[in-house]
Amino acid sequence: MSAIQYNLGSDQILTLTIDMPGQSANTMNADFRQGLTETVARVKQDLDNIRGIIVTSAKKTFFAGGDLKELHKVTRDDAQAFEDMVNGLKAEMRALETCGKPVVAAINGTALGGGLEIALACHHRIVLDNDSIQLGLPEVTLGLLPGGGGTQRLPRMIGLEAAFPFLMEGKKVKPKAALKAGIVNELASSPEDMMTKARAFIEANPKCQQPWDQKGFKLPGGAPHHPAMAQKLAIAPAMLKQKTKGCYPAPERILSAAVEGAQVDFDNGSLIETRYFAELVIGQVAKNMTGTFWFQLNAINAGGSRPEGVEKETFKKVGVLGAGMMGAGIAYSTATRGIEVVLKDVSVENAEKGKSYSEKLLAKKVSRGRMTEEQKANVLDRIKATDSADDLEGCDLVIEAVFEDSGLKAKVTQEAEPKLVNNGIFASNTSTIPITQLAEASAKPDNFIGLHFFSPVDKMQLVEIIVGEKTSEDTLARAFDYVQQIGKIPIVVNDSRGFFTSRVFGTFVNEGISMLGEGIHPSSIENAGVLAGMPVGPLAISDEVSMTLMQHIRAQSKKDTEAAGGTWQPHPAEAVIDQMVDIHNRKGKAAGAGFYDYPANGKKYLWPELENLYVDAEKASAVKLQDLKDRILFIQAIETVRCLEEGVLKTVEDANIGSIFGIGYAPWTGGAIQFINQYGVRAFAERAKELADQYGDRFAPPALLLEKAETNALFS
Repeated sequence: MSAIQYNLGSDQILTLTIDMPGQSANTMNADFRQGLTETVARVKQDLDNIRGIIVTSAKKTFFAGGDLKELHKVTRDDAQAFEDMVNGLKAEMRALETCGKPVVAAINGTALGGGLEIALACHHRIVLDNDSIQLGLPEVTLGLLPGGGGTQRLPRMIGLEAAFPFLMEGKKVKPKAALKAGIVNELASSPEDMMTKARAFIEANPKCQQPWDQKGFKLPGGAPHHPAMAQKLAIAPAMLKQKTKGCYPAPERILSAAVEGAQVDFDNGSLIETRYFAELVIGQVAKNMTGTFWFQLNAINAGGSRPEGVEKETFKKVGVLGAGMMGAGIAYSTATRGIEVVLKDVSVENAEKGKSYSEKLLAKKVSRGRMTEEQKANVLDRIKATDSADDLEGCDLVIEAVFEDSGLKAKVTQEAEPKLVNNGIFASNTSTIPITQLAEASAKPDNFIGLHFFSPVDKMQLVEIIVGEKTSEDTLARAFDYVQQIGKIPIVVNDSRGFFTSRVFGTFVNEGISMLGEGIHPSSIENAGVLAGMPVGPLAISDEVSMTLMQHIRAQSKKDTEAAGGTWQPHPAEAVIDQMVDIHNRKGKAAGAGFYDYPANGKKYLWPELENLYVDAEKASAVKLQDLKDRILFIQAIETVRCLEEGVLKTVEDANIGSIFGIGYAPWTGGAIQFINQYGVRAFAERAKELADQYGDRFAPPALLLEKAETNALFS
């Protein structure tokens, strides 16, 4: 069965329906390429009997894009064969585009990547007016570029400047926005209306040619050599480098392909695109990002970490204890998914203040046209602000998000647990205290679990699910269901102090603060963090977290460690934190002063006095940027290996996804464990030993890493 159904009607209009056999979505794989080759050959034979061509899909989506399994396997040795294959595919698309007959894309569902590129190769595009449909070229988010003509056709349709957000940022739009942007030509109210409009276009345009194939074509908005455009393009690479920090080659290659291609004819521009595409496909960054953001993320979302044999649960009523920033964010994220929420604090006033957080976020959505006033009111009606535990009666799940204090958490657990439905779940949003320890206050420790959200909850996609010693498989499965019900990404970890994400995050901030204590200039530290691929530098994020909270967590951890008969191992960063807070009264952003100053009207800047207090001029001038970057990335990766070694982490997938979505570990690496894999496990272990010799035993390779390094075996 061919991937493309060929139906030439009595009206001489040919309908090509893409329907990949054995797949839920159409993809640009070998079967499609063969089907397209056969179809184009047949079109050429029947051309005299064809008045026009409609390209549509038999699937719910129009076309899902390239086959990432194929792309992920391409190596440097395959580069020439890959280029030839891509150019062959594009030649078939080009043959339809230049056949002289009108070709219309009838887009019945989402068209992303290669799917949109097929549509762009048509002379006219009609899409169903349905807000669930997305159109875009998101390849850049996987470290790739649109290799099916997207970098050439879209700029020729809407202009270079207008095309850049779609090409270099992977912007996706709904049908109405696509029409406004000039990506599609018409909207249709139904599939029948769509086909009627497609036929009407063919009737009205018996001969068709793309604008760029016509004599005298001028690029909308100006070609690269046009004075106004040339002025913008002169600064574009610098602006792009400022965003990518040199970590992401894809946006730079997209800019090159689009601008260089715009200066030659379409066919040569297409060859330029293929060259850049092949370079990215065989490159390590695309391998890292595709492996993690596609294959590993899909495995997690498909329930890879969820225990089998437990019936899926839908939550109807959730209690949230503590209406501070975390509790308010959890309430918002839950209520927006249609779940009733009881938001409890010590006073109704505090609870209402927490509810107002949701009101502000929803008002912003209304102002941007993404929600109606009625929808906003419905969400707010689902949140009950209260100071009474009685209102928790009938909750399927209660999540405590109170201050990081074991005693307080025990008190609210015992107050709320009796109100749960039979077999209801109690969860703690603690970021550091072991769940097994907190579950001692519970009457049903098998129904007690950790749900660690990240701030701000409305924006952060990850939830770390922590399994205590007595947590049942049934509780874990249902907690997993709740996280997915509110649209978050669940990773599952076993219990330990700080679990996975807080442990690894702590190594990041502590390493940056240690560098300061060693005499390295704070600007160098912050730049190294950003240039390594972290979202912000370690000193800036320390201010966000607040150094007083760091002190509190340390004190609690030290107390619990010593109570259990252990010995507390101080970190070099502790002395700097204590000096900043106890001597200089600089506690962090919330207090208005930390490593940075925060002027009322203006941008934050590093506290000038840091230079006098800490910087050693000789050390600061001698330090190598690569050493700083390595310390930041290596210390987090090493702690991640320790979490695998200790069984805190169950899978490499959870490690990679958790490190990126929870901690902000450099996305270009594909995650903390993939960073080791792509670096080379043996080479990573050797570099870790060098760092340990220079900076301390915290960099010493764990036994699991040394074991892998012996055979240079990948973590999988």
